[in-house]
Amino acid sequence: MCVTCGCGEGEVRIEGEAVHHEHGHGHAHVHADGTRHDHEHPHGHEHAHPHDHPHDHSHDPAASHSHAPGVTQKRMVQIEQDILAKNNAYAQANRQALAERGIFALNLVSSPGSGKTTLLCKTIALLGLQPVAVIEGDQQTSQDADRIRATGAQAIQINTGKGCHLDAHMVGHAMDQLKLADDALLLIENVGNLVCPAAFDLGEAHKVVILSVTEGEDKPIKYPDMFRAASLMLLNKIDLLPHLTYDVDAAIAYARRVNPQIRVIQLSATSGEGMAEWLAYLRDGMTQAHAAKQQTVDRLKDRIAQLEARLQVQA
Repeated sequence: MCVTCGCGEGEVRIEGEAVHHEHGHGHAHVHADGTRHDHEHPHGHEHAHPHDHPHDHSHDPAASHSHAPGVTQKRMVQIEQDILAKNNAYAQANRQALAERGIFALNLVSSPGSGKTTLLCKTIALLGLQPVAVIEGDQQTSQDADRIRATGAQAIQINTGKGCHLDAHMVGHAMDQLKLADDALLLIENVGNLVCPAAFDLGEAHKVVILSVTEGEDKPIKYPDMFRAASLMLLNKIDLLPHLTYDVDAAIAYARRVNPQIRVIQLSATSGEGMAEWLAYLRDGMTQAHAAKQQTVDRLKDRIAQLEARLQVQA
């Protein structure tokens, strides 16, 4: 079990290929002589040692208060920090690879049924010839990736098994398999879940949280970590407002209570309302990513020119 979010062990597959899941778990043994040792077990692998040790174990009493047998709360915190640190290292590698190619990446997060995939399909169609690729995260099936591919865009499916979120290691593998064009838009559709994806950086430029008007207005204060982590909230399915008793102002106020800086775009993939503002946001992000890449290239060229000038002076 993942100690960060509690999701179960399961095989992660990217378009049918099994991929090692970088989460781990551990447990500690305290022996009769007072000596103690910890074991780390990476998910997806068999244990490297048997558990039928030839001596008796007496577990730390504090372990009974943690949610993994034999692990103290202090050890759980340490393991969680290790997992997130490892994820952040992969995320930084992803971010650097994307920046070097001027690719604008967004991590789309929401509850199940918020309309993420429908919104993506409509977005891709309206962007026209803009280069777009999608990484789809679901526990099972490739249905959403198939829907994306039907639009003509590249898509790759990550099935997380019992896992309830994507991590940076999975996304890095998917990026390696996609034929990403320079200056492209990469949209990462995370597993439907408003809890765990908030803690996992994938290397994206921004998290975008999608809240449907068919959900409660108070979702932002019930799941504050996600709305605090997001830069943008898309209030989706507003074409349904005439048929609902939904307080839009309250939903936005709740979001800004936990994140005063969050930007809000109200839209509907069905009616098209608000889509122009969303597309402008995407195009601005792509332009900025391209400009940042070009600045890096220019700085590198300047540095090379300076070094060559020094060599000529020394010669």
